[in-house]
Amino acid sequence: MELIDVFATVVEQQSLNKASQLLNVSQPALSRKIMRLEEELGIQLFVRKGKRLELTRAGEVCYEFALEQKRLERRLHEKLQAFKTNVKPASIVIGASLTTLQSTLPDLITIYTREYPNTDIKAVTGKTHEIVPLIKEKRVDIGLVASMIEDPSIVCVPLFDDPLCLVLPEGHPFADKEELFIQDLHELPMILFSRGTWYRVLMDEMFHRCGVHPDVKMEIDSFEAITRLVSTCKTATLLPESYLRRNLIEDNELTVRFIPELEQTKRTTSLLFTEEAVLEPSIRRFIDQAVRHYHTADEYTL
Repeated sequence: MELIDVFATVVEQQSLNKASQLLNVSQPALSRKIMRLEEELGIQLFVRKGKRLELTRAGEVCYEFALEQKRLERRLHEKLQAFKTNVKPASIVIGASLTTLQSTLPDLITIYTREYPNTDIKAVTGKTHEIVPLIKEKRVDIGLVASMIEDPSIVCVPLFDDPLCLVLPEGHPFADKEELFIQDLHELPMILFSRGTWYRVLMDEMFHRCGVHPDVKMEIDSFEAITRLVSTCKTATLLPESYLRRNLIEDNELTVRFIPELEQTKRTTSLLFTEEAVLEPSIRRFIDQAVRHYHTADEYTL
C-alpha cells in the first residue's frame, strides 16, 4: 500500500521534485518507486512530457482508488479510536419521508458531520404516517417529514415552507413566456406524482380550486424518474422547490417557473422528536443545527 500512497502524493504535488521533498526521499528513489508500482500493476500510470508528468486514464483510476483507500483508513482510525478511549461513538437514527430523504436530509447530515464526523448516522425511510409511530416506539430518534404533525406525544418543529414549482424542459413553449398563469396549465401535457401521494393530493386540490385540468401523461412516485422523463419526453411537471438544486436543473437542462397559485401550494418540512430524545446530546445538537440552518430558532422552544 506504501507505493499507492507515494503515487497519490506525486499526483497531488504535480511534480516529482515537490513530492520527493515532501516525502523526504531523493527524486531518483521516488522515480524508482513509481516505476515499481507500474511494473506491479502492469500498466503505465504517467505519460512523461519533458519535465511534466500527465496521468493516463489508468492513472486516474489508480488515483481514485488511492483516495478511497485514504478515506477507508480514516474511517478505520475513527472506529478504532472508540475502543482506545472506551467511549461509544454517538449515533442518531433518522426517519425520513421520501421527499425529505432526497431533498433535505443530505444537507443536514453534511452540516452535522462536518462538525461531528465520528457520529454514526442511520436513515430509515417511510411515509409520514409510518415515521410517526417509529418515533413513539423509539425506533428512530428524529423524524424529518414534509408536513406538520399535531400529536401531544411528539414535538414538531417547522423548518421551512416548500412551495411547488413548474418545471419545464429546454425548448418548451412556456420556458421563455414572459408571464405564466395557473390557467396555462389547463390541458397542458404533464408528468405528475402518483395518485394518493401527499404531493398529488396537494396538486389535485389546487387544480380543483382553480378549475384547471392538465393532460396527465404519466404518474410516477420517483423524483429522479420524473426529472429524467421531463427532459426525455419534453413534458412539464410540478416539483417542490427544495428538490430543485442548481446542478440538477443544469444537468437536465430544465427551466423553473414560479406561478403565484403554485407558490401558495406548499407543505412545511418539519423535525419530529420526543422530549425524552433531546436529552441525548448528539440528538439535541442535530436538532439545534438544523434549526439554525433554516433560521427558525425563534420558533423552537422546549
